Amino acid sequence: MPAPPRTIPSSLALRGVRWLRSSYSTGANNCVETARPTAGPSAGLLAVRDSKAPDGPALLFPPDAWARFLTAVR
Repeated sequence: MPAPPRTIPSSLALRGVRWLRSSYSTGANNCVETARPTAGPSAGLLAVRDSKAPDGPALLFPPDAWARFLTAVR
């Protein structure tokens, strides 16, 4: 089984996902957004994109890796 991709050139390729913005985000669009794809090769991963470039790339993380990252930056 091949490893899932770690990036997607355009987050628009993740169809049918609901992007969520941090509650700490301001109205200036200066935050990240996350989504949980449920289908395709990205299913089960956490997608992260820049809210200023919603059609730009998305990074993909296993949920436990994202949780460890958030714990480390808090």
